[in-house]
Amino acid sequence: MIIDLRSDTVTKPSKAMLNAMMEASVGDDVYKEDPTVNALEERIAEMFGKPKAMFFPSGTMANQTAIKLHTNPGEQVICDKYAHIYNYEGGGASFNSGVSCKLIEGHRGMFTAQQVIDSINPPEFYHSALSSLVEVENTTNKGGGACWDFNELQKIRKVCDDNTLGLHLDGARLWNALVAKKETTEQYGNVFDTISVCLSKGLGCPIGSVLVGDEEIMEGAMRVRKIFGGGMRQGGYLAAAGIYALDNNLQRLEEDHTKAKELEAVLTKATYVKKVEPVETNIVIFELQNDINSNVFITKLESKGIHIVGMGENKLRLVTHLDYTNKMHTYVLDLLSDF
Repeated sequence: MIIDLRSDTVTKPSKAMLNAMMEASVGDDVYKEDPTVNALEERIAEMFGKPKAMFFPSGTMANQTAIKLHTNPGEQVICDKYAHIYNYEGGGASFNSGVSCKLIEGHRGMFTAQQVIDSINPPEFYHSALSSLVEVENTTNKGGGACWDFNELQKIRKVCDDNTLGLHLDGARLWNALVAKKETTEQYGNVFDTISVCLSKGLGCPIGSVLVGDEEIMEGAMRVRKIFGGGMRQGGYLAAAGIYALDNNLQRLEEDHTKAKELEAVLTKATYVKKVEPVETNIVIFELQNDINSNVFITKLESKGIHIVGMGENKLRLVTHLDYTNKMHTYVLDLLSDF
């Protein structure tokens, strides 16, 4: 039995999802003639109360498109030092949009409205890059699946309004945050100019993310997606998986969160663990004791059929997901308890 806890991206479509995909009505999405893609985009746009949405092959492409739409070359994006757009998107912000990142020293990937104010470059001071966009990630990946305080997000919105800054949400795992915090898509649609949401993580789709936004900012989304090579033809087969996931896999995210909390409880008691980040959703990040080599630890777990990932600095990550069964969970809990 191979138990893959490296990420929630490792899931495979269920038989029911595959059936929905194979029964999809399709057309040419580049001509906007794929009815299933159109239906997915309309549904997610409506969920967030936004006029437009666009289907993308990946969350990285959706985020990079948002950055491109909000900025001009030479400008600056304000984000946390843990931000996915800075750490895990191949330097795309600088390569694709010619912008730099002003990094905030936040807490577990989250920052305050005051920190945003302190990070804005004076617009009249032409020696520094022009601040044009604030980027938020919810839940935070490197922060261990932490969820933002919505009140703080509203304060950041006001700072952006006062300083004519765009506000983008990397919502790769926003679905997890919504379930954990009992919040709504409409709340987030009211705060952010653009939002990317992923279908291939907690919702279990084989591929795909969606970018939603206000009318004016989204006007150029089709052109930017084309430039990035993201135009898909009969994408309805993939969009059908997204529609199925929204119908069937949203509320079950609570199961992943429960399992993650149970893993946290076991690791907190383990003598080989130095620290465990507080668990809110489906990500568990823990730090080994100084005298334990993380690579050796990972290899020993692999010999027991369990795959996890290193985060650097002796930190390791577990991610629960819909393919992580109760039987697997019991095995992992017992093994970690006695390791």
